[in-house]
Amino acid sequence: AVHEGEVEVEGLVGRVAQNFTEASEMALKGIIPVLVSPKLPDQIMRAGGKTKGSKDSSLINGAIIDARMAKRNIDTHLSQAQTVIALGPGFAAGIDCHAVIETMRGHRLGRVIWEGNAHPNTGTPGLVGGKGAERVLRAPVGGVVEWGHEIGDLVKTGDIIGVIEKKAILAPYDGVIRGLIAPGTEVPGGLKIGDIDSRSDVSACFTISDKALAIGGGVLEAILSRMNALEWTRD
Repeated sequence: AVHEGEVEVEGLVGRVAQNFTEASEMALKGIIPVLVSPKLPDQIMRAGGKTKGSKDSSLINGAIIDARMAKRNIDTHLSQAQTVIALGPGFAAGIDCHAVIETMRGHRLGRVIWEGNAHPNTGTPGLVGGKGAERVLRAPVGGVVEWGHEIGDLVKTGDIIGVIEKKAILAPYDGVIRGLIAPGTEVPGGLKIGDIDSRSDVSACFTISDKALAIGGGVLEAILSRMNALEWTRD
């Protein structure tokens, strides 16, 4: 949505909003607003002229989910909202946020953690179709990415998917292109820029994944549980 302005997945529409007023109007129409700002937490605190410590702002009384997956806490803290949720490693529930959602593939994927941490970052992508680290495309050198294929394209081992500074990016095995960084993006060498799914299911590229569904369910569970607990406290 950020690069295209709007995207639709399984009937859900996400659209870039320029400000909070526009985002609110979209939300009332059932559209998922996407706000882009490196200083978003500070803007939330100032929304509607409220001060950082105010309890009156509807945004502060809502929920903030840190889904940046930076594997570390950049600037998230408990006082940002009535409910603060973070995804994956790098956060401690009860210290950095109210709840952490497990993002590691396996038995605990999507579980809500109210005290402690998620599984630490292993640095190795989880297995998908029997492929782990090898399914990730990385920049061979630093430079601007140019693609010759798109998400959903089927490729064979050794196919040239794109180039960076005349260095070819090759398909590591037969499969379908599941993810690609936006063309024209300048990247450092070694950065993750794409993903190949060996299962070759083209439809999976355009539907919500099992991992996303589990994590999304965990976020919803955390929000509803927190709302219920706060309601009991007020009563």
